[in-house]
Amino acid sequence: MNRMEARALDPITLEVVRNRLDAIAQEMQDALVRSGYSNIIKEGHDCSAALFDCNGEVAAQATALPAQLGCLPSAVRRVLQQFKPESMSDGDVFILNDPYDGGTHLPDIALIAPVFHEASVVAFTACIAHHQDIGGKTPGSLPTDSTEIFQEGLRIPLVKLYDKGTPNAVVHAFIERNVRIPNIVLGDLGAQLAALNVGKARLITLFEQHGTAQLIAYMSELLNRAEILTRRAIEQIRPGSYSFEDYLDSDGIDADRLVRIRVTVTVRSSDLHIDFNGSDAQVRGPINADKAAVMSAVYFVAKAIGDPTAPNNGGCYRPITVNLPEGSIVNPRPPAAVNGRTITMKRIADTILGALVPAMPQKIPAAPSGLVRVLVFGGNDPASGRTFVCTDFSTGGTGGHPQGDGVDSLETDIANTMNMPAESLELHYPLRVHRYVLIRDSGGAGTHRGGLGVEREIELLRGEATVTLREDRHRTKAWGLYGGEPPPFAHAEIRHLDGSKTVIPSKGVFRLLAGERIHCWATGGAGYGDALDRDPGVVVQDVVDDKVSMESAADRYGVVGIDRGRRIYDEAGTKARRQAMRARRSPISWTYDRGTRE
Repeated sequence: MNRMEARALDPITLEVVRNRLDAIAQEMQDALVRSGYSNIIKEGHDCSAALFDCNGEVAAQATALPAQLGCLPSAVRRVLQQFKPESMSDGDVFILNDPYDGGTHLPDIALIAPVFHEASVVAFTACIAHHQDIGGKTPGSLPTDSTEIFQEGLRIPLVKLYDKGTPNAVVHAFIERNVRIPNIVLGDLGAQLAALNVGKARLITLFEQHGTAQLIAYMSELLNRAEILTRRAIEQIRPGSYSFEDYLDSDGIDADRLVRIRVTVTVRSSDLHIDFNGSDAQVRGPINADKAAVMSAVYFVAKAIGDPTAPNNGGCYRPITVNLPEGSIVNPRPPAAVNGRTITMKRIADTILGALVPAMPQKIPAAPSGLVRVLVFGGNDPASGRTFVCTDFSTGGTGGHPQGDGVDSLETDIANTMNMPAESLELHYPLRVHRYVLIRDSGGAGTHRGGLGVEREIELLRGEATVTLREDRHRTKAWGLYGGEPPPFAHAEIRHLDGSKTVIPSKGVFRLLAGERIHCWATGGAGYGDALDRDPGVVVQDVVDDKVSMESAADRYGVVGIDRGRRIYDEAGTKARRQAMRARRSPISWTYDRGTRE
Protein backbone atom coordinates (compact mmCIF):
# COMPACT_ATOMS: atom_id res chain seq x y z
CA MET A 1 0.00 0.00 0.00
CA ASN A 2 1.49 3.38 -0.97
CA ARG A 3 1.43 6.53 1.16
CA MET A 4 -1.65 7.92 -0.59
CA GLU A 5 -3.59 4.68 -0.01
CA ALA A 6 -2.51 4.52 3.63
CA ARG A 7 -3.69 8.07 4.18
CA ALA A 8 -6.98 7.27 2.41
CA LEU A 9 -7.69 4.33 4.72
CA ASP A 10 -7.30 6.15 8.00
CA PRO A 11 -8.59 4.17 11.00
CA ILE A 12 -11.14 6.74 12.16
CA THR A 13 -12.92 6.82 8.82
CA LEU A 14 -12.68 3.04 8.64
CA GLU A 15 -14.51 2.71 11.95
CA VAL A 16 -17.11 5.25 10.87
CA VAL A 17 -17.74 3.29 7.67
CA ARG A 18 -17.96 0.04 9.62
CA ASN A 19 -20.62 1.43 11.92
CA ARG A 20 -22.50 3.06 9.04
CA LEU A 21 -22.66 -0.27 7.20
CA ASP A 22 -23.87 -2.06 10.34
CA ALA A 23 -26.48 0.64 10.92
CA ILE A 24 -27.76 0.36 7.35
CA ALA A 25 -28.16 -3.40 7.66
CA GLN A 26 -29.98 -2.95 10.96
CA GLU A 27 -32.25 -0.26 9.51
CA MET A 28 -33.16 -2.69 6.72
CA GLN A 29 -33.99 -5.31 9.33
CA ASP A 30 -36.13 -2.88 11.30
CA ALA A 31 -37.99 -1.79 8.18
CA LEU A 32 -38.76 -5.40 7.33
CA VAL A 33 -40.07 -6.23 10.80
CA ARG A 34 -42.16 -3.06 11.08
CA SER A 35 -43.65 -3.48 7.61
CA GLY A 36 -44.38 -7.21 7.92
CA TYR A 37 -47.92 -8.54 7.65
CA SER A 38 -47.53 -11.98 9.25
CA ASN A 39 -47.01 -12.71 12.92
CA ILE A 40 -43.95 -14.79 12.08
CA ILE A 41 -42.21 -11.62 10.86
CA LYS A 42 -43.67 -8.77 12.92
CA GLU A 43 -43.68 -10.75 16.19
CA GLY A 44 -41.28 -13.65 15.64
CA HIS A 45 -38.70 -11.61 13.68
CA ASP A 46 -38.05 -14.65 11.46
CA CYS A 47 -36.26 -12.55 8.84
CA SER A 48 -32.81 -11.14 8.19
CA ALA A 49 -31.09 -8.43 6.16
CA ALA A 50 -27.54 -7.90 4.95
CA LEU A 51 -25.32 -5.88 2.64
CA PHE A 52 -22.94 -7.42 0.11
CA ASP A 53 -20.02 -5.97 -1.80
CA CYS A 54 -19.88 -6.08 -5.58
CA ASN A 55 -18.13 -9.48 -5.43
CA GLY A 56 -20.90 -11.07 -3.37
CA GLU A 57 -19.16 -11.13 0.02
CA VAL A 58 -21.08 -10.12 3.14
CA ALA A 59 -20.20 -6.51 3.96
CA ALA A 60 -22.50 -6.10 6.98
CA GLN A 61 -25.32 -7.99 8.66
CA ALA A 62 -28.19 -7.06 10.92
CA THR A 63 -28.37 -8.59 14.37
CA ALA A 64 -30.90 -11.15 13.23
CA LEU A 65 -31.01 -14.90 12.57
CA PRO A 66 -27.72 -16.71 11.88
CA ALA A 67 -29.86 -19.49 10.37
CA GLN A 68 -30.82 -17.12 7.56
CA LEU A 69 -27.84 -14.81 7.36
CA GLY A 70 -25.67 -17.78 6.46
CA CYS A 71 -28.04 -18.63 3.62
CA LEU A 72 -27.94 -15.20 1.99
CA PRO A 73 -24.36 -15.59 0.65
CA SER A 74 -25.53 -18.66 -1.25
CA ALA A 75 -28.39 -16.69 -2.79
CA VAL A 76 -26.20 -13.75 -3.81
CA ARG A 77 -23.59 -16.08 -5.32
CA ARG A 78 -26.36 -17.73 -7.33
CA VAL A 79 -27.44 -14.33 -8.70
CA LEU A 80 -23.88 -13.55 -9.78
CA GLN A 81 -23.56 -16.94 -11.46
CA GLN A 82 -26.54 -16.29 -13.71
CA PHE A 83 -26.50 -12.51 -14.14
CA LYS A 84 -23.38 -10.50 -14.87
CA PRO A 85 -23.37 -7.10 -13.15
CA GLU A 86 -23.21 -5.34 -16.52
CA SER A 87 -26.50 -7.02 -17.49
CA MET A 88 -28.30 -5.68 -14.41
CA SER A 89 -30.36 -2.50 -14.27
CA ASP A 90 -31.28 -0.11 -11.51
CA GLY A 91 -34.61 -1.28 -10.08
CA ASP A 92 -33.95 -4.98 -10.64
CA VAL A 93 -34.92 -7.29 -7.78
CA PHE A 94 -34.14 -11.00 -7.84
CA ILE A 95 -36.14 -13.66 -6.02
CA LEU A 96 -35.44 -17.31 -5.18
CA ASN A 97 -36.23 -19.96 -2.58
CA ASP A 98 -35.14 -23.30 -4.09
CA PRO A 99 -32.85 -25.11 -1.62
CA TYR A 100 -31.19 -26.94 -4.50
CA ASP A 101 -30.50 -23.75 -6.43
CA GLY A 102 -29.17 -21.09 -4.07
CA GLY A 103 -31.94 -21.07 -1.47
CA THR A 104 -32.72 -22.88 1.73
CA HIS A 105 -36.07 -24.34 2.83
CA LEU A 106 -39.01 -23.14 0.73
CA PRO A 107 -40.71 -20.77 3.23
CA ASP A 108 -37.53 -18.68 3.34
CA ILE A 109 -37.73 -16.41 0.29
CA ALA A 110 -34.66 -14.32 -0.55
CA LEU A 111 -34.78 -10.99 -2.39
CA ILE A 112 -31.59 -9.41 -3.76
CA ALA A 113 -31.16 -6.00 -5.41
CA PRO A 114 -28.11 -4.45 -7.08
CA VAL A 115 -27.02 -1.01 -5.91
CA PHE A 116 -25.84 1.38 -8.61
CA HIS A 117 -23.53 4.35 -8.31
CA GLU A 118 -22.01 6.18 -11.26
CA ALA A 119 -23.77 3.72 -13.62
CA SER A 120 -22.06 0.63 -12.13
CA VAL A 121 -23.07 -2.09 -9.67
CA VAL A 122 -21.18 -1.28 -6.48
CA ALA A 123 -23.00 -3.47 -3.94
CA PHE A 124 -26.09 -5.55 -3.24
CA THR A 125 -28.81 -5.35 -0.64
CA ALA A 126 -30.43 -8.63 0.34
CA CYS A 127 -33.00 -9.91 2.77
CA ILE A 128 -34.66 -13.21 3.53
CA ALA A 129 -37.92 -13.86 5.33
CA HIS A 130 -39.81 -16.92 6.49
CA HIS A 131 -43.21 -16.68 4.81
CA GLN A 132 -46.25 -17.90 6.67
CA ASP A 133 -47.24 -20.18 3.78
CA ILE A 134 -45.70 -21.17 0.47
CA GLY A 135 -48.17 -23.92 -0.46
CA GLY A 136 -47.51 -27.62 -0.08
CA LYS A 137 -49.45 -30.30 1.73
CA THR A 138 -49.97 -28.57 5.09
CA PRO A 139 -50.79 -25.02 6.21
CA GLY A 140 -47.55 -23.21 6.94
CA SER A 141 -45.56 -25.37 4.51
CA LEU A 142 -43.66 -27.29 7.20
CA PRO A 143 -45.03 -30.84 6.81
CA THR A 144 -43.14 -33.14 9.14
CA ASP A 145 -44.14 -36.17 7.07
CA SER A 146 -42.97 -34.94 3.66
CA THR A 147 -40.73 -37.33 1.77
CA GLU A 148 -39.81 -35.10 -1.18
CA ILE A 149 -39.56 -31.40 -1.80
CA PHE A 150 -42.54 -31.38 -4.16
CA GLN A 151 -44.81 -31.86 -1.12
CA GLU A 152 -43.38 -28.82 0.66
CA GLY A 153 -44.55 -25.93 -1.49
CA LEU A 154 -43.79 -23.68 -4.42
CA ARG A 155 -40.21 -23.75 -5.69
CA ILE A 156 -39.16 -20.38 -7.06
CA PRO A 157 -36.12 -20.52 -9.35
CA LEU A 158 -33.88 -17.50 -9.63
CA VAL A 159 -35.87 -14.91 -11.56
CA LYS A 160 -36.46 -11.17 -11.57
CA LEU A 161 -39.35 -10.15 -9.35
CA TYR A 162 -38.85 -6.57 -10.57
CA ASP A 163 -37.24 -5.59 -13.87
CA LYS A 164 -36.01 -1.99 -13.92
CA GLY A 165 -38.55 -1.25 -11.20
CA THR A 166 -41.49 -2.86 -13.01
CA PRO A 167 -43.10 -5.77 -11.14
CA ASN A 168 -43.07 -9.16 -12.84
CA ALA A 169 -46.81 -9.83 -12.91
CA VAL A 170 -46.36 -13.49 -13.88
CA VAL A 171 -44.21 -14.29 -10.84
CA HIS A 172 -46.56 -12.41 -8.53
CA ALA A 173 -49.50 -14.35 -9.98
CA PHE A 174 -47.75 -17.71 -9.56
CA ILE A 175 -47.12 -16.94 -5.90
CA GLU A 176 -50.64 -15.60 -5.34
CA ARG A 177 -52.26 -18.74 -6.81
CA ASN A 178 -50.12 -21.22 -4.89
CA VAL A 179 -50.34 -20.02 -1.28
CA ARG A 180 -53.18 -20.22 1.24
CA ILE A 181 -53.01 -16.62 2.44
CA PRO A 182 -51.91 -14.58 -0.60
CA ASN A 183 -52.59 -11.18 0.94
CA ILE A 184 -50.24 -11.96 3.82
CA VAL A 185 -47.51 -13.48 1.65
CA LEU A 186 -47.58 -10.67 -0.91
CA GLY A 187 -47.64 -8.15 1.92
CA ASP A 188 -44.52 -9.68 3.42
CA LEU A 189 -42.82 -9.61 0.02
CA GLY A 190 -43.64 -5.92 -0.06
CA ALA A 191 -42.01 -5.54 3.34
CA GLN A 192 -38.88 -7.21 1.98
CA LEU A 193 -38.89 -4.85 -0.98
CA ALA A 194 -39.13 -1.90 1.41
CA ALA A 195 -36.10 -3.20 3.31
CA LEU A 196 -34.08 -3.46 0.09
CA ASN A 197 -35.01 0.08 -0.89
CA VAL A 198 -34.00 1.45 2.50
CA GLY A 199 -30.62 -0.24 2.17
CA LYS A 200 -30.13 1.01 -1.38
CA ALA A 201 -30.90 4.61 -0.46
CA ARG A 202 -28.55 4.61 2.52
CA LEU A 203 -25.74 2.93 0.59
CA ILE A 204 -26.00 5.37 -2.30
CA THR A 205 -25.66 8.23 0.19
CA LEU A 206 -22.57 6.56 1.64
CA PHE A 207 -21.01 6.12 -1.81
CA GLU A 208 -21.73 9.75 -2.62
CA GLN A 209 -20.01 10.84 0.59
CA HIS A 210 -16.84 8.76 0.14
CA GLY A 211 -16.66 8.06 -3.58
CA THR A 212 -16.90 4.66 -5.23
CA ALA A 213 -13.22 3.68 -5.13
CA GLN A 214 -12.74 4.86 -1.56
CA LEU A 215 -15.78 3.11 -0.12
CA ILE A 216 -15.00 -0.14 -1.94
CA ALA A 217 -11.49 0.04 -0.48
CA TYR A 218 -12.88 0.51 3.03
CA MET A 219 -15.28 -2.41 2.59
CA SER A 220 -12.42 -4.61 1.38
CA GLU A 221 -10.27 -3.60 4.34
CA LEU A 222 -13.07 -4.44 6.78
CA LEU A 223 -13.35 -7.91 5.23
CA ASN A 224 -9.60 -8.41 5.57
CA ARG A 225 -9.59 -7.25 9.19
CA ALA A 226 -12.43 -9.62 10.06
CA GLU A 227 -10.42 -12.47 8.57
CA ILE A 228 -7.26 -11.49 10.45
CA LEU A 229 -9.05 -11.25 13.80
CA THR A 230 -10.84 -14.55 13.24
CA ARG A 231 -7.59 -16.27 12.33
CA ARG A 232 -5.94 -14.90 15.47
CA ALA A 233 -8.78 -16.34 17.53
CA ILE A 234 -8.42 -19.75 15.86
CA GLU A 235 -4.69 -19.70 16.60
CA GLN A 236 -5.58 -19.62 20.32
CA ILE A 237 -7.41 -22.96 20.00
CA ARG A 238 -5.43 -26.08 20.83
CA PRO A 239 -4.32 -27.65 17.50
CA GLY A 240 -5.54 -31.13 16.61
CA SER A 241 -8.53 -33.08 15.36
CA TYR A 242 -11.61 -33.43 17.55
CA SER A 243 -14.65 -35.60 16.90
CA PHE A 244 -18.11 -35.56 18.42
CA GLU A 245 -21.58 -36.75 17.55
CA ASP A 246 -25.11 -35.96 18.59
CA TYR A 247 -28.53 -37.19 17.56
CA LEU A 248 -31.98 -36.10 16.44
CA ASP A 249 -35.09 -37.86 17.77
CA SER A 250 -36.28 -39.00 14.35
CA ASP A 251 -36.79 -37.77 10.81
CA GLY A 252 -40.55 -37.41 11.26
CA ILE A 253 -41.24 -40.60 9.27
CA ASP A 254 -39.27 -43.39 10.95
CA ALA A 255 -40.23 -42.55 14.51
CA ASP A 256 -37.94 -45.05 16.24
CA ARG A 257 -34.76 -44.18 14.39
CA LEU A 258 -32.27 -41.75 15.89
CA VAL A 259 -30.44 -39.67 13.28
CA ARG A 260 -26.73 -39.08 13.81
CA ILE A 261 -24.74 -35.91 13.15
CA ARG A 262 -20.99 -36.52 13.39
CA VAL A 263 -18.22 -33.99 12.92
CA THR A 264 -14.46 -33.96 13.07
CA VAL A 265 -13.05 -30.49 13.61
CA THR A 266 -9.41 -30.02 12.66
CA VAL A 267 -7.58 -26.98 13.97
CA ARG A 268 -4.40 -26.26 12.07
CA SER A 269 -2.65 -22.95 12.65
CA SER A 270 -5.27 -20.33 11.73
CA ASP A 271 -7.48 -22.67 9.69
CA LEU A 272 -10.52 -24.63 10.79
CA HIS A 273 -11.74 -27.63 8.80
CA ILE A 274 -15.05 -29.31 9.61
CA ASP A 275 -15.64 -32.80 8.23
CA PHE A 276 -19.09 -34.39 8.41
CA ASN A 277 -17.97 -37.90 7.47
CA GLY A 278 -19.79 -40.39 9.67
CA SER A 279 -23.07 -38.47 9.63
CA ASP A 280 -26.09 -40.50 8.60
CA ALA A 281 -27.20 -40.79 5.01
CA GLN A 282 -30.06 -38.56 3.89
CA VAL A 283 -33.35 -39.62 5.44
CA ARG A 284 -36.89 -40.04 4.16
CA GLY A 285 -38.29 -37.26 6.31
CA PRO A 286 -37.78 -33.50 5.99
CA ILE A 287 -34.88 -32.94 8.39
CA ASN A 288 -32.24 -33.15 5.67
CA ALA A 289 -30.13 -29.99 5.62
CA ASP A 290 -29.23 -28.29 2.36
CA LYS A 291 -25.74 -26.86 1.89
CA ALA A 292 -26.77 -23.28 2.63
CA ALA A 293 -28.37 -24.39 5.90
CA VAL A 294 -25.27 -26.31 6.97
CA MET A 295 -23.04 -23.36 6.17
CA SER A 296 -25.27 -21.14 8.29
CA ALA A 297 -24.54 -23.34 11.30
CA VAL A 298 -20.84 -23.39 10.45
CA TYR A 299 -20.73 -19.60 10.08
CA PHE A 300 -22.46 -19.21 13.43
CA VAL A 301 -19.73 -21.26 15.11
CA ALA A 302 -17.06 -19.21 13.33
CA LYS A 303 -18.48 -16.07 14.92
CA ALA A 304 -19.08 -17.74 18.29
CA ILE A 305 -15.47 -18.82 18.73
CA GLY A 306 -13.96 -15.84 16.93
CA ASP A 307 -13.00 -12.38 18.09
CA PRO A 308 -16.17 -10.55 19.21
CA THR A 309 -14.62 -7.26 18.09
CA ALA A 310 -14.22 -8.46 14.49
CA PRO A 311 -16.46 -6.78 11.92
CA ASN A 312 -19.59 -8.83 11.33
CA ASN A 313 -18.91 -9.67 7.70
CA GLY A 314 -17.81 -12.41 5.35
CA GLY A 315 -14.17 -12.13 6.32
CA CYS A 316 -14.98 -14.16 9.43
CA TYR A 317 -15.84 -17.12 7.20
CA ARG A 318 -12.65 -17.22 5.13
CA PRO A 319 -10.63 -19.45 7.50
CA ILE A 320 -13.34 -22.16 7.49
CA THR A 321 -13.54 -25.13 5.11
CA VAL A 322 -16.00 -28.02 5.20
CA ASN A 323 -16.51 -31.49 3.80
CA LEU A 324 -20.15 -32.43 3.20
CA PRO A 325 -20.52 -36.03 1.99
CA GLU A 326 -22.93 -36.15 -0.93
CA GLY A 327 -26.12 -38.04 -0.20
CA SER A 328 -25.81 -37.47 3.54
CA ILE A 329 -28.17 -35.66 5.87
CA VAL A 330 -25.92 -32.60 5.51
CA ASN A 331 -25.83 -32.67 1.71
CA PRO A 332 -28.89 -34.51 0.37
CA ARG A 333 -29.58 -35.30 -3.24
CA PRO A 334 -32.77 -33.84 -4.70
CA PRO A 335 -35.67 -34.26 -4.39
CA ALA A 336 -35.09 -34.95 -0.67
CA ALA A 337 -37.41 -33.09 1.70
CA VAL A 338 -35.66 -30.32 3.67
CA ASN A 339 -38.31 -28.12 5.31
CA GLY A 340 -37.32 -29.24 8.83
CA ARG A 341 -33.64 -28.47 8.38
CA THR A 342 -33.69 -25.89 11.18
CA ILE A 343 -33.59 -28.67 13.78
CA THR A 344 -30.62 -30.21 11.99
CA MET A 345 -28.84 -26.87 11.75
CA LYS A 346 -29.26 -26.47 15.49
CA ARG A 347 -27.83 -29.90 16.16
CA ILE A 348 -24.95 -29.25 13.76
CA ALA A 349 -23.96 -26.10 15.67
CA ASP A 350 -24.20 -27.93 19.00
CA THR A 351 -22.14 -30.84 17.66
CA ILE A 352 -19.35 -28.63 16.34
CA LEU A 353 -19.17 -26.82 19.67
CA GLY A 354 -19.24 -30.18 21.45
CA ALA A 355 -16.25 -31.30 19.42
CA LEU A 356 -14.35 -28.16 20.43
CA VAL A 357 -14.81 -28.69 24.19
CA PRO A 358 -11.39 -30.37 24.69
CA ALA A 359 -9.77 -27.85 22.35
CA MET A 360 -11.18 -24.85 24.24
CA PRO A 361 -11.39 -26.01 27.87
CA GLN A 362 -13.52 -23.91 30.21
CA LYS A 363 -14.85 -21.82 27.32
CA ILE A 364 -17.60 -23.84 25.61
CA PRO A 365 -20.97 -23.86 27.44
CA ALA A 366 -23.06 -26.94 28.05
CA ALA A 367 -25.59 -27.69 25.34
CA PRO A 368 -28.75 -25.60 25.06
CA SER A 369 -32.11 -27.29 24.85
CA GLY A 370 -31.90 -27.93 21.12
CA LEU A 371 -35.68 -27.84 21.06
CA VAL A 372 -36.34 -25.44 18.15
CA ARG A 373 -40.10 -25.72 18.67
CA VAL A 374 -42.45 -24.55 15.94
CA LEU A 375 -46.23 -24.93 16.15
CA VAL A 376 -48.21 -24.06 13.03
CA PHE A 377 -52.00 -23.71 13.12
CA GLY A 378 -54.02 -23.54 9.92
CA GLY A 379 -57.68 -23.73 9.02
CA ASN A 380 -60.81 -21.72 8.33
CA ASP A 381 -62.17 -19.41 11.01
CA PRO A 382 -65.99 -19.79 11.06
CA ALA A 383 -66.37 -16.34 12.61
CA SER A 384 -64.77 -14.54 9.67
CA GLY A 385 -64.97 -17.16 6.95
CA ARG A 386 -61.29 -16.56 6.22
CA THR A 387 -58.38 -18.95 5.99
CA PHE A 388 -55.80 -18.46 8.71
CA VAL A 389 -52.26 -19.72 9.14
CA CYS A 390 -50.15 -18.76 12.13
CA THR A 391 -46.95 -19.86 13.78
CA ASP A 392 -46.12 -20.10 17.46
CA PHE A 393 -42.52 -20.17 18.69
CA SER A 394 -41.64 -21.19 22.23
CA THR A 395 -38.30 -22.05 23.63
CA GLY A 396 -36.12 -24.04 25.93
CA GLY A 397 -33.21 -22.75 27.98
CA THR A 398 -29.55 -22.24 27.22
CA GLY A 399 -26.79 -24.30 28.79
CA GLY A 400 -24.86 -23.42 31.91
CA HIS A 401 -21.42 -22.01 31.21
CA PRO A 402 -18.15 -21.35 33.06
CA GLN A 403 -19.30 -17.90 34.20
CA GLY A 404 -22.87 -18.63 35.24
CA ASP A 405 -26.29 -20.17 34.69
CA GLY A 406 -28.02 -20.63 31.39
CA VAL A 407 -30.76 -18.23 30.39
CA ASP A 408 -34.41 -19.21 30.80
CA SER A 409 -36.66 -19.54 27.74
CA LEU A 410 -34.30 -18.05 25.20
CA GLU A 411 -33.91 -19.09 21.57
CA THR A 412 -30.28 -18.36 20.92
CA ASP A 413 -27.53 -19.23 18.48
CA ILE A 414 -28.70 -20.17 14.98
CA ALA A 415 -32.38 -19.45 15.62
CA ASN A 416 -32.55 -16.23 17.67
CA THR A 417 -36.26 -15.74 17.00
CA MET A 418 -38.59 -13.95 19.39
CA ASN A 419 -41.37 -15.63 21.33
CA MET A 420 -44.95 -15.19 20.18
CA PRO A 421 -46.96 -13.04 22.60
CA ALA A 422 -50.21 -14.62 23.74
CA GLU A 423 -51.97 -11.33 23.03
CA SER A 424 -51.00 -11.45 19.37
CA LEU A 425 -52.20 -15.02 18.91
CA GLU A 426 -55.49 -14.36 20.67
CA LEU A 427 -56.15 -11.07 18.89
CA HIS A 428 -55.69 -12.31 15.33
CA TYR A 429 -56.54 -16.03 15.41
CA PRO A 430 -59.18 -18.35 16.95
CA LEU A 431 -56.77 -19.39 19.69
CA ARG A 432 -56.49 -18.99 23.45
CA VAL A 433 -53.26 -19.41 25.39
CA HIS A 434 -54.13 -21.04 28.72
CA ARG A 435 -50.62 -21.56 30.10
CA TYR A 436 -47.30 -19.93 29.40
CA VAL A 437 -44.96 -20.53 32.32
CA LEU A 438 -41.40 -21.53 33.13
CA ILE A 439 -41.13 -25.21 34.06
CA ARG A 440 -39.65 -25.93 37.46
CA ASP A 441 -36.66 -28.35 37.35
CA SER A 442 -36.44 -28.23 33.54
CA GLY A 443 -32.83 -27.01 33.55
CA GLY A 444 -30.01 -29.50 33.98
CA ALA A 445 -28.41 -29.42 37.43
CA GLY A 446 -24.86 -28.17 37.77
CA THR A 447 -22.52 -25.74 39.45
CA HIS A 448 -24.09 -23.48 36.88
CA ARG A 449 -27.65 -24.59 36.17
CA GLY A 450 -29.17 -24.86 32.71
CA GLY A 451 -31.83 -22.31 31.82
CA LEU A 452 -35.47 -23.35 32.12
CA GLY A 453 -37.86 -24.30 29.35
CA VAL A 454 -41.46 -23.18 29.07
CA GLU A 455 -44.84 -24.85 29.22
CA ARG A 456 -47.32 -23.71 26.60
CA GLU A 457 -50.99 -24.75 26.36
CA ILE A 458 -53.11 -23.45 23.46
CA GLU A 459 -56.80 -24.08 22.75
CA LEU A 460 -58.54 -23.89 19.39
CA LEU A 461 -61.71 -21.87 19.95
CA ARG A 462 -63.64 -22.38 16.72
CA GLY A 463 -63.88 -24.77 13.78
CA GLU A 464 -61.08 -27.25 13.26
CA ALA A 465 -57.43 -26.84 12.39
CA THR A 466 -54.41 -28.68 11.13
CA VAL A 467 -51.58 -28.39 13.64
CA THR A 468 -47.96 -29.09 12.81
CA LEU A 469 -45.54 -29.68 15.69
CA ARG A 470 -41.84 -29.64 14.89
CA GLU A 471 -39.35 -29.89 17.72
CA ASP A 472 -36.81 -32.30 19.20
CA ARG A 473 -35.30 -33.66 22.43
CA HIS A 474 -38.21 -36.00 23.22
CA ARG A 475 -35.83 -38.98 23.01
CA THR A 476 -32.38 -37.40 23.26
CA LYS A 477 -30.99 -34.95 25.79
CA ALA A 478 -28.78 -31.90 25.72
CA TRP A 479 -25.34 -32.78 27.04
CA GLY A 480 -24.01 -31.45 30.32
CA LEU A 481 -20.32 -30.71 30.86
CA TYR A 482 -17.81 -31.56 33.59
CA GLY A 483 -20.36 -33.14 35.92
CA GLY A 484 -23.26 -30.96 34.83
CA GLU A 485 -26.42 -32.96 34.21
CA PRO A 486 -28.69 -33.11 31.17
CA PRO A 487 -32.19 -31.65 31.42
CA PRO A 488 -35.32 -33.83 31.31
CA PHE A 489 -36.96 -34.77 28.01
CA ALA A 490 -39.38 -32.44 26.26
CA HIS A 491 -42.88 -33.81 25.68
CA ALA A 492 -46.24 -32.83 24.24
CA GLU A 493 -49.84 -34.00 24.22
CA ILE A 494 -53.27 -33.17 22.83
CA ARG A 495 -56.13 -32.82 25.31
CA HIS A 496 -59.41 -33.97 23.77
CA LEU A 497 -62.97 -32.86 24.42
CA ASP A 498 -63.77 -35.99 26.44
CA GLY A 499 -60.89 -35.31 28.82
CA SER A 500 -58.58 -37.94 27.35
CA LYS A 501 -55.02 -37.14 26.33
CA THR A 502 -52.89 -38.29 23.42
CA VAL A 503 -49.12 -38.13 23.82
CA ILE A 504 -47.64 -36.96 20.54
CA PRO A 505 -44.11 -37.29 19.11
CA SER A 506 -41.70 -34.44 18.54
CA LYS A 507 -42.66 -34.17 14.88
CA GLY A 508 -46.14 -34.64 13.47
CA VAL A 509 -49.23 -33.22 11.79
CA PHE A 510 -52.45 -33.44 13.82
CA ARG A 511 -56.12 -32.49 13.64
CA LEU A 512 -57.44 -30.21 16.36
CA LEU A 513 -61.15 -29.66 17.03
CA ALA A 514 -62.74 -26.63 18.67
CA GLY A 515 -62.23 -26.91 22.43
CA GLU A 516 -59.21 -29.19 22.15
CA ARG A 517 -55.81 -28.09 23.36
CA ILE A 518 -52.22 -28.80 22.46
CA HIS A 519 -49.96 -28.81 25.51
CA CYS A 520 -46.17 -28.69 25.19
CA TRP A 521 -43.39 -28.88 27.76
CA ALA A 522 -39.99 -27.65 26.61
CA THR A 523 -36.74 -28.99 27.92
CA GLY A 524 -34.16 -26.63 29.35
CA GLY A 525 -30.43 -26.28 28.90
CA ALA A 526 -27.87 -28.66 30.35
CA GLY A 527 -25.84 -28.01 33.48
CA TYR A 528 -22.17 -27.09 33.74
CA GLY A 529 -20.00 -28.45 36.55
CA ASP A 530 -20.81 -30.59 39.58
CA ALA A 531 -24.20 -29.72 41.09
CA LEU A 532 -22.76 -30.45 44.56
CA ASP A 533 -20.44 -27.47 44.08
CA ARG A 534 -23.28 -25.01 43.54
CA ASP A 535 -23.51 -22.30 46.18
CA PRO A 536 -26.23 -23.48 48.61
CA GLY A 537 -27.48 -19.91 48.96
CA VAL A 538 -28.06 -19.79 45.19
CA VAL A 539 -29.96 -23.09 45.41
CA VAL A 540 -32.16 -21.57 48.12
CA GLN A 541 -32.87 -18.60 45.85
CA ASP A 542 -33.76 -21.00 43.02
CA VAL A 543 -36.28 -22.67 45.33
CA VAL A 544 -37.72 -19.31 46.36
CA ASP A 545 -38.02 -18.36 42.67
CA ASP A 546 -39.72 -21.71 41.96
CA LYS A 547 -37.03 -22.65 39.46
CA VAL A 548 -35.90 -25.67 41.49
CA SER A 549 -38.14 -27.84 43.65
CA MET A 550 -37.37 -28.71 47.28
CA GLU A 551 -36.94 -32.33 46.15
CA SER A 552 -34.38 -31.44 43.48
CA ALA A 553 -32.58 -29.13 45.88
CA ALA A 554 -32.03 -32.13 48.14
CA ASP A 555 -31.60 -34.89 45.54
CA ARG A 556 -29.56 -33.01 42.90
CA TYR A 557 -27.80 -30.30 44.88
CA GLY A 558 -27.65 -31.84 48.34
CA VAL A 559 -29.20 -28.78 49.99
CA VAL A 560 -31.62 -29.62 52.82
CA GLY A 561 -33.63 -27.85 55.50
CA ILE A 562 -34.68 -24.98 53.25
CA ASP A 563 -37.00 -22.40 54.79
CA ARG A 564 -38.44 -20.48 51.84
CA GLY A 565 -39.83 -17.65 53.92
CA ARG A 566 -36.59 -16.96 55.78
CA ARG A 567 -34.39 -17.95 52.83
CA ILE A 568 -32.12 -20.14 54.91
CA TYR A 569 -30.99 -23.77 54.86
CA ASP A 570 -29.51 -26.33 57.23
CA GLU A 571 -25.77 -25.77 56.80
CA ALA A 572 -24.62 -28.78 58.82
CA GLY A 573 -27.21 -31.07 57.24
CA THR A 574 -26.29 -29.86 53.76
CA LYS A 575 -22.58 -30.43 54.35
CA ALA A 576 -23.23 -33.95 55.61
CA ARG A 577 -25.61 -34.79 52.76
CA ARG A 578 -23.18 -33.57 50.13
CA GLN A 579 -20.37 -35.60 51.66
CA ALA A 580 -22.55 -38.70 51.64
CA MET A 581 -23.64 -38.09 48.02
CA ARG A 582 -20.02 -37.70 46.90
CA ALA A 583 -19.04 -40.88 48.72
CA ARG A 584 -21.74 -42.86 46.89
CA ARG A 585 -20.75 -41.43 43.52
CA SER A 586 -17.54 -42.09 41.67
CA PRO A 587 -15.26 -39.06 41.15
CA ILE A 588 -16.21 -37.03 38.10
CA SER A 589 -13.90 -38.19 35.33
CA TRP A 590 -16.25 -37.70 32.39
CA THR A 591 -16.60 -34.65 30.19
CA TYR A 592 -20.06 -35.04 28.67
CA ASP A 593 -23.29 -36.30 30.19
CA ARG A 594 -26.43 -36.78 28.09
CA GLY A 595 -27.89 -39.36 30.43
CA THR A 596 -24.89 -41.56 29.68
CA ARG A 597 -21.51 -40.30 30.79
CA GLU A 598 -18.61 -40.01 28.35
